[in-house]
Amino acid sequence: MNKLGVLLVCGFFLLGCQPEESADTIILNGNIYTVNSDQPKAEALAIKGDRIVAIGDAASIEAWKGAETKVIDAEGQFVMPGFIEGHGHFDGLGASLQNLNFLRSKSWDDIVEMVAENAKTAEAGAWIIGRGWHQEKWLTPVGQNVLGYPYHDALSAVTPNNPVVLRHASGHGLFANAKAMELAGISAETPSPVGGEIVRDSRGKAIGVFEETAMALINEAYSEYLLTLDADQQKDIWLEGIQLAEDECLAKGITSFQDAGASYQDIEWYKELADAGELDLRLWVMLRQSFDRMNGNMSGLPLIGYGNNFFTCKAIKTAVDGALGAFGAWLLEPYADKADFVGQNTVPIEEVRNIAQLAWENDMQLCVHAIGDKGNQITLDIMEALFEEDTSRTNHRWRIEHAQHLDTADIPRFREMGVIASMQGIHCTSDAPFVEKRLGYERAKYGAYPWRSLIDNGVLVMNGTDAPVEDVDPIESYYASVTRKRVDSGFEFFREQAMTREEAIYSYTLANAYGAFEEDIKGSLEVGKLADIVFLSKDLTTCADEEIMDTEILRTMVGGIVKFEK
Repeated sequence: MNKLGVLLVCGFFLLGCQPEESADTIILNGNIYTVNSDQPKAEALAIKGDRIVAIGDAASIEAWKGAETKVIDAEGQFVMPGFIEGHGHFDGLGASLQNLNFLRSKSWDDIVEMVAENAKTAEAGAWIIGRGWHQEKWLTPVGQNVLGYPYHDALSAVTPNNPVVLRHASGHGLFANAKAMELAGISAETPSPVGGEIVRDSRGKAIGVFEETAMALINEAYSEYLLTLDADQQKDIWLEGIQLAEDECLAKGITSFQDAGASYQDIEWYKELADAGELDLRLWVMLRQSFDRMNGNMSGLPLIGYGNNFFTCKAIKTAVDGALGAFGAWLLEPYADKADFVGQNTVPIEEVRNIAQLAWENDMQLCVHAIGDKGNQITLDIMEALFEEDTSRTNHRWRIEHAQHLDTADIPRFREMGVIASMQGIHCTSDAPFVEKRLGYERAKYGAYPWRSLIDNGVLVMNGTDAPVEDVDPIESYYASVTRKRVDSGFEFFREQAMTREEAIYSYTLANAYGAFEEDIKGSLEVGKLADIVFLSKDLTTCADEEIMDTEILRTMVGGIVKFEK
């Protein structure tokens, strides 16, 4: 073939490779990390509608540029799939942004001072609500205390006219002042309920702390107060919280949020927002109600991809135990710092079995909160019994939420049954100062947050923050996942169990998508997937450990639309 012929053939070939229509948006000059093993890196991509239509080098993507195409110059920024929060509480996050937040509080005195300041402007009788305190994380020890918990006296002194409820960071305990206990009818004769404890001193005095199921005694009094508000007021408060939660997540690079516990009312309200196109990030929720409430009331579920993939309800949530910080994690052996006490079974096992059967019969994923080694073992036993009854179904992707403290003998069982460990990196370093105190050295070293052991055994490990238990920030949770170090003190918790950089990114993207049956539409940057993308100031795969926490979220896109820009 002569030279002219070669040029003509090449010309026709190039013409044939041109896209038939232009893209809505193209991203150029990016350091794109795709989380797609077949094409790990790229420098540009094209978006049409809410989907990625091309990804590759700059020259090939430039061909998608038309007269109306928006061009984003990434200027070498690290571009990756949007973070997926794998386990959090969306309305709880919103409420934490509306109310007092103690996640950064360093002492009980700080908390009392914050409440006192709030009480100055609160109407008499109005409830003061806060969350985020943790007695094990205060730098200044309290004086008179029971198990490290202070007495309510100082709090009650500054709030004589207002009931106060301050929820533990874990959500598995609360502090109430004298007014709240009075409204709840708490007396010296009030018994602790099964699965919970009214913390008392040696004389039987309730100090103000209510653990696990005992929280219901105070919650019922608060619920009665809420009923004095009309339905529109209640919904407006909820909607304000949802908007605050959306803004907070988008500013932190989160494009999807897996909500660990929604009511039927929440689901209806979320559907309304999805119908109106008013959700700015994608929600995947777990229904959480009692078995009696759900049994016979599963019509319309699972609900998948509602509102153009902005809302899904495909799972049911339940629990078997509480949290380690509030002595609620259910252990095989007693706590090292609370002899002869093994934690709490918070939901009767028969109830958990019934909910598991309900999930199985309705093609819903089962997501069980289990933190202690006994809680995890019993959860695995319940799942295994159902799986063995019907071996025709294997791709169930049932999850244990948290899976924090495991008997090492149970680790291979996750892989054998295909059970997912839905964990939160930040919990490891947040809890690190007191884990060994609670569990002792051996259990802390080999069974606490054992990501490396789980991954090496072929178990899928998800990631998240459990917000508002922790800050919803994925960067700090990522830092914890790869360093096992606290940001404030540098305290390192058994580094040998850390994830690699690539594993940690995977745990926050494609692993979370897989854990929700959504890996075909999100979790990696590939042709045909949703254009949910985040731009960062640091390359999380190569920057030094000490630079990770300096990473800034520069831009967040959901469905190809910029929802946040710094």
